[in-house]
Amino acid sequence: MSRPTDIAALSPPSPETITRLVEVVGPSHAITDPVDQVSYLREWRDRYVGKTPLVLRPGSTEEVARILAICHEARVGVVPQAGNTGLVGGQIPFEDGRDVVLSVGRLNRIRHVDASGQSLIVEAGVTLANVQKAAEDAGRLFPLSLAAEGSAQIGGNLATNAGGVGVLAYGNARSLVLGLEVVLADGRIWQSLKTLKKDNTGYDLRDLFIGSEGTLGVITAAALKLYARPAEKATAFAALDDLDAVLELFKRAEQTAGAHLTAFEFICRTGVEIGIRHVPGVRSPFAEIPPWSVLIEISSGEADGRAATLIETVLGDAIEAGIVVDAAIAQSLQQARDFWRLREEMSDAQKHEGGSIKHDVSVGISKMPEFIRRADALVEKLCPGARPVPFGHFGDGNVHYNVSQPIGMDKAAYLARWDEIAEAVHELVVEMEGSISAEHGVGRMKRGELVRFKSAVEIDMLRAIKRAFDPVGILNPGKLV
Repeated sequence: MSRPTDIAALSPPSPETITRLVEVVGPSHAITDPVDQVSYLREWRDRYVGKTPLVLRPGSTEEVARILAICHEARVGVVPQAGNTGLVGGQIPFEDGRDVVLSVGRLNRIRHVDASGQSLIVEAGVTLANVQKAAEDAGRLFPLSLAAEGSAQIGGNLATNAGGVGVLAYGNARSLVLGLEVVLADGRIWQSLKTLKKDNTGYDLRDLFIGSEGTLGVITAAALKLYARPAEKATAFAALDDLDAVLELFKRAEQTAGAHLTAFEFICRTGVEIGIRHVPGVRSPFAEIPPWSVLIEISSGEADGRAATLIETVLGDAIEAGIVVDAAIAQSLQQARDFWRLREEMSDAQKHEGGSIKHDVSVGISKMPEFIRRADALVEKLCPGARPVPFGHFGDGNVHYNVSQPIGMDKAAYLARWDEIAEAVHELVVEMEGSISAEHGVGRMKRGELVRFKSAVEIDMLRAIKRAFDPVGILNPGKLV
């Protein structure tokens, strides 16, 4: 993808600017060798591979501030990057090599844990798994959970307003943040790491930066909300014949379990088959793989058997009503982990099937069956033999509508049709009053689609906010807006 014309006014860093930037972090934390830069320039699907004259790894908020002040003065683009697990190319520089990459990976301290106040303060480069562990060590829960949590860093999670499997019960990343520390485009530091539950003093600046994909400022630390740890969980897989039954099971589970329903994930038959083929140790809990599998988790704050009772009631009633064909309740913590592994390995498993055209979209929960049926028919018409692999967070309306290439088709030829297929799927999503990005963001991949589907008023507001916070346009140029 070539550099967008609207960011052409930015300059590549001069030798003098590079020298100044290297002095900020020290030579050992400034990477100029293209070989050593590779892990910062390539996203995991290899759809985007960029170039940069310099990767900077600051070790403090003050160093981030000095870097941005220099780049602001020199009109040099800066691409903020956390764990490089993003799926829309927002963290990857363009191929012309004009922008510098700013990695927050060395900002990895857990600054403060307040168990009684249900909060902790962490820096942007702490991995999501380590945030979860810090909460667990304090006897609390940080509920954001993703398949990539071992390498994803919290700064990136917040910059993209990550979702994950806990949204049904706890909300997106936005709902888990109490305060932020952010470096603005000109190098000023906004320090607002408050852990208050209420602060009604003007515009909510915090929420502007969450989901802004590094285009308004660089998040360097966050005050996060903690929760009481569930005393028990019950996990089960249900086998269903069609999507209407999946919707009916969700309604019944929500009605019976209420707030105790903490996850409701679904996977199509093709997805399970791919997982079994390519992920060692993964298997279906059913002798015959059903058309649809649903992973249900019910949690309870008391160790009184309530979670198990609720999940047995939900599944028993659904089986009796002919909605669920079969069900398997995890009998141990390890079996529950195995159930979750089948769901979490879906994206990686598809790599082995050749090209995969991916859509992270959302529609109203009641419209999910209709959307998938119509999308399947649309894809078959556009590319006969292509294999839809819809799966994801049924309980919050977010479907990862991935499409694997037809068996025997050339991978490059298939992936060359990405835009054609994605545009058609996105048109259907918008027709059904959904969103073309549910949790992965816009980045590079969907920037053009955003303009196509957002109203002129919305685009004007987004661009006005961008100009207000970053008038020179150095922050993550060419991404999002």
